[in-house]
Amino acid sequence: MAVVAAKRKEEEEAKELRKRNEELEKELRESREREEQMRKELRKVWERLRVAEEAEERLCSQLGELEAESVNQARAYNAHIVSLMAQLSKATITNTVLVNNHRSPAPAPISIL
Repeated sequence: MAVVAAKRKEEEEAKELRKRNEELEKELRESREREEQMRKELRKVWERLRVAEEAEERLCSQLGELEAESVNQARAYNAHIVSLMAQLSKATITNTVLVNNHRSPAPAPISIL
């Protein structure tokens, strides 16, 4: 009987070890699946980051071009304003001269003595 009991105990231990081994194998499979899923997600995030960095570079380049264009437009506008001011100044001087030339001469002072 002791032999039968020992054998039965041995079988129970072996059964529990097989069960525990199956549980560990299942946990390992699940862990590997999670790891693979995380790798896939990491690759996707990495690709989105790469795309975002390329877009940022393009936007920075476009911004630089727009800034250069706006500086050129501001300079052209400033030159146009300076030209208009010069024309206005010249027209004002010309108008003043014309008005002064067309005025009647001031009457000579009358002497009472």
